[in-house]
Amino acid sequence: MEETRRRIVDATVALHEEVGPGRTTVAAVADRAGVSRPTVYAQFPDELSLFAACSARFRELHPYPHINDLALEPGLALLYGHFAENRKMLAHVQRDARVLPALAEVLRPIDEYLDAVATAHGAALGGDSRPVVRLALDFSTWARLDDEGLSADDGAALMARVVACAARAD
Repeated sequence: MEETRRRIVDATVALHEEVGPGRTTVAAVADRAGVSRPTVYAQFPDELSLFAACSARFRELHPYPHINDLALEPGLALLYGHFAENRKMLAHVQRDARVLPALAEVLRPIDEYLDAVATAHGAALGGDSRPVVRLALDFSTWARLDDEGLSADDGAALMARVVACAARAD
């Protein structure tokens, strides 16, 4: 039973990376895992349970960086490196979380962690820097910088300068 569950989760992770959670069907998961649709439902009776298992497996394979104790620029560089390594999956998940409440719920701890990092850095920098720090920590900010051709290190350096300007402006 545990092997079946693992195959279903691994199939789901692969499909979420390929097409995204919103475009992944139970039939496709069952086919990829080599099980029947009822078997998928028996192991994961709802979206939330499947998304939670998929998210846990993905985080096991691709741990989220611990950046809360780092200075802003090195922390951003580490985070942006993580984003770069996992761009396809993260882009699909960010897109689909807007329309899948169960997925948004599974992602809430990551958002809360990034909010806490932004609050800590914002308090240390003073002024109105917290919202700018939170913007710097966002996947879509990194994706835009990457699309503009900035490396993780260059994007981190730029955003650290923007945050510093916001802190000084107050």
